Amino acid sequence: MLKPFMIPHSNHYWLRNARVPEPLMVRSKQGRSKDWSTADTSSCQDNLLVVDLEIADGAIASIAAAGTLTTYSHPSIDLQGGMVFPCFVDLHTHLDKGHAWERCPNPDGTFASALKAIALDSDQNWATEDVYRRMEFGLKCSYAHGTQAIRTHLDSAGKLADISFEVFQTLQQEWQDKLLLQAVCLVSLDYFLTPDGEKLADRVAEMGGILGGVAYANPEIEAQVERAFALAKDRNLNLDFHADETNAADSICLRHIANATIRYRYQERVVCGHCCSLAMQSPDEIQATIKAVKQAKIGIVSLPMCNLYLQDRTPGRTPRWRGVTLLHELKQAGIPVAIASDNCRDPFHAYGDHDALEVFTWSTKIAHLDRPYSDWCRAITCTPADLMGFPTVGRIGVGLPADLVLFKARRYSELFSRHQSDRIVLRNGAAIDSTLPDYAELDEVLGR
Repeated sequence: MLKPFMIPHSNHYWLRNARVPEPLMVRSKQGRSKDWSTADTSSCQDNLLVVDLEIADGAIASIAAAGTLTTYSHPSIDLQGGMVFPCFVDLHTHLDKGHAWERCPNPDGTFASALKAIALDSDQNWATEDVYRRMEFGLKCSYAHGTQAIRTHLDSAGKLADISFEVFQTLQQEWQDKLLLQAVCLVSLDYFLTPDGEKLADRVAEMGGILGGVAYANPEIEAQVERAFALAKDRNLNLDFHADETNAADSICLRHIANATIRYRYQERVVCGHCCSLAMQSPDEIQATIKAVKQAKIGIVSLPMCNLYLQDRTPGRTPRWRGVTLLHELKQAGIPVAIASDNCRDPFHAYGDHDALEVFTWSTKIAHLDRPYSDWCRAITCTPADLMGFPTVGRIGVGLPADLVLFKARRYSELFSRHQSDRIVLRNGAAIDSTLPDYAELDEVLGR
């Protein structure tokens, strides 16, 4: 069994016989590059390469096909075919809401009840210390599981911006050596039609954040989207929308956003999350939206775990659909598609642990991201990293930092069948303490 103490206390060592997903391997002119093009692909159904990774001074110094080297001049560890991933990227979270479930549970699991519960909780309980402790707990979980970069949406209407933005900036500074953090303001899009909405856009620009909001079908949706783009363009901001988180087939906010991106010839990055209603529309409507999204170069992030929990929920009735958008069709059209954790232990999703592997595992089962596995491993690594503007994160290559997650599992069938709680997380080539925080840390905050 792999244990953290087995990683050499050395700045130069080898990881031998590692199975690395081929879609996550990149070639680089940096460092000493050995030939891994002949790496064993006997597990070709899983699209894995069997390689040796040389780690030196916190970076990947070279990569060789396993077995091509007969001797090693530095300490080495035989991973026995265990899978190695780059550290994960979580593109869509809600850290400010997280871990409040015990204080504000959702009485019936519906979206409407979630909105009421979180509104009441934020009004009564959200103060700086409360939000800080719960957000920090989420970061601890993410880091221990092997995540390197996180984008969180922060409720931002009225006084909530004062609390959440201050806490985020404090945590961003405190965690800067461990996690890359981005923040998105979250309000309903009609908020941007008010003077307070313009002030919020100014504040987002000042803190280097991303302009975001909830797009839902209503008579003024086009004006709301236009205003969001106008505010963002004046401030050179990236945009990140919640769009069409519903099973209503006539909800086409994603297409409105795509059309606005095209009209504005918007050059900054635009991401849309959820997009659930796309799966409920006619083939013609689907194709019209996908065509516009592709032309607009919008990235899509799906939240399968949370939407499986919320969508099509009626007490006493079995849900009829899975709540996820058309991942395969969007990806086949050449649109960047990511998956992320969304809410954890709050009224919108009672469960979750900020573990990107759990997200990948459940997404594979929910949305059939297998047979073949293809390059879906990019959906929690390099694709969201690119959408966040981190071109060296979420991939493995010579010259890149040795930010890796090591598993005993040798193939996806093993990886997805157990929780992989014995994984080893490397940051800059050194094993971190991957002990998860105890839920009891939050007892005082939650008033238990």
